[in-house]
Amino acid sequence: MKLEIAEATALNVLGWLVSDEELLPIFMGSTGVDQDALRQSAGDAAFLGSVLDFLLMDDAWVMRVCDALNIPYQQLAAARQALPGGAQIHWT
Repeated sequence: MKLEIAEATALNVLGWLVSDEELLPIFMGSTGVDQDALRQSAGDAAFLGSVLDFLLMDDAWVMRVCDALNIPYQQLAAARQALPGGAQIHWT
C-alpha cells in the first residue's frame, strides 16, 4: 500500500475513533494523549500508526471500524505496515 493511501485510511479511522464515545476514552487513557495533542498529531504518520496499532489489538474493534467505514478488514493491517514503524518483524 502506498503511504498516501495508508495515511488517508488512518485519518479516516482517527475520525471514526474520535466520534466513538466508548473507544476514544480508552485510547486517550492508554496513550496519554489529550484533545490538544490529538488535534496536533493528526497529520503525523507515526501517530496515525499508533492509532492503528491500538485498534489492531482487538478483532472486534477492527470489525467495528471497518464495518463503519465500509473498508475490508485487512486494510487496517496493510495501512499499518505502510506507515512508519509498521514493517513486520521476521524472527526467523
